[in-house]
Amino acid sequence: MNTAALTLTLISVCLSVTGQVLFKHGMDNITKQTNIQVEFFTWVTALLTNVSIVAGLFAYVASTGVWLLVLTKTELSKAYPFIGLGVVGTMLFGYWLFNEPLTTQKLAGTAMVVAGIILLAK
Repeated sequence: MNTAALTLTLISVCLSVTGQVLFKHGMDNITKQTNIQVEFFTWVTALLTNVSIVAGLFAYVASTGVWLLVLTKTELSKAYPFIGLGVVGTMLFGYWLFNEPLTTQKLAGTAMVVAGIILLAK
């Protein structure tokens, strides 16, 4: 994979992770402010008016746009394994920002994901 394709791939992954972090932040705020069991349209309105949720959607759209560029520059089978880095990013941000537990099992699984990416990227 050339440098441009690798750079775009990493940007796409970062945007995807950003989207997940924003979704989590937004949902944490929504569930603190409202009962998740409320009427469907009230819940949808809460989603669409939450800045973090909307920003997360934009991050996902941007990630998809960048990913489409990646597909023009490299083989799918070379680029797609890097999507696994999203697992690493979301786990770390979950720990840092949301106080999610960082267990031995999570670390071992993440190490396996990274090892798999390294093997497939060669």
